[in-house]
Amino acid sequence: MPEPAEPLPVRALDARSLRGLAHPLRMRLLTVLRHAGPATASQLAAKLGESSGATSYHLRQLAAHGFVEDVPERGKGRERWWRAAHLGVTFDGGLLKDPDPGVRGAADLFLHEIANQHTQELATWLGTRADWTEAWQDASDMSDWTLRLTPDLVRDLIEKVHALVESYRPLASEEGAADAEQVRIHTHLFPTRTD
Repeated sequence: MPEPAEPLPVRALDARSLRGLAHPLRMRLLTVLRHAGPATASQLAAKLGESSGATSYHLRQLAAHGFVEDVPERGKGRERWWRAAHLGVTFDGGLLKDPDPGVRGAADLFLHEIANQHTQELATWLGTRADWTEAWQDASDMSDWTLRLTPDLVRDLIEKVHALVESYRPLASEEGAADAEQVRIHTHLFPTRTD
């Protein structure tokens, strides 16, 4: 059986697609599909502690907005497999200023859910780090810096960090490294008050 094509790199969120994605369970479903690969609604329900009816409904909503797609070559009988259609999304901060309060609310929910997911991923790492080899424990990082920058310099820094991270995407697969694992990288740049 042929495997489905690789997902497209990223998708820019607009007001309509944001409304289709901005739901905690939908965002969790999409995250699991992006990180773990194709799955059925029942498999996702078991993994997330949800009912298969709920995961099935929200997968259909994600599909209606183009975030996931059916993988018919993996299904048997009535079994339906799903995969992420994109590796990630880009968020336009202008959605937080949209004249429609529903769009602004969806944007706010989306950002808060991303922050929650990042917190959960980090807490999971801290709770399970002893399960990993010493090499992986030594390779992990939780760093933070405080710099005094202008908005233009922050945008420049973000652009450079993103480019650097993207430059690493093909390296492990090109080398075929046996000890390569999926890793998560979080960046957060925001101003803070000093008073």
